[in-house]
Amino acid sequence: MRALISRGYDVTLPTSVSVTIAALILGKSVLIANLLPFINRFPEKPLIWNIGWKTAIYTLVALVVHYLEHLYEYWKEAPSLAAANRMLLANLNWAHFWAIQILLVTLIAIYCVVAELVRVIGRDKFMAMFFGPIPPKPTGHVAG
Repeated sequence: MRALISRGYDVTLPTSVSVTIAALILGKSVLIANLLPFINRFPEKPLIWNIGWKTAIYTLVALVVHYLEHLYEYWKEAPSLAAANRMLLANLNWAHFWAIQILLVTLIAIYCVVAELVRVIGRDKFMAMFFGPIPPKPTGHVAG
């Protein structure tokens, strides 16, 4: 997203690869966060409680991953991690950084809404509601 915002639609292979790697890292972060014992903190309350809680946790993870992604780019050129962090704080386009964070919060919130609905309704019922009734599986008996 960062590359698309800053360069328009000029997407190159290295950009696509780095975007894919960042998405995989963020996806792994969500999977790891799902394993934390406190992630499903409000299972008996209205869904908005768990949606808000999980959105906050995932957003925090996304913020850290997003910051570290930028820090890594500066660390390649800086003599130390502290120097890279100073360069990052001085040179980062904060408007783009926060624009991407806002987009991520929106996407994370949508994910959390759908995930909580699936948890409460059940996967099969949700899929039937979304895509239509699932045809019955063949029983294996041959009519004759």
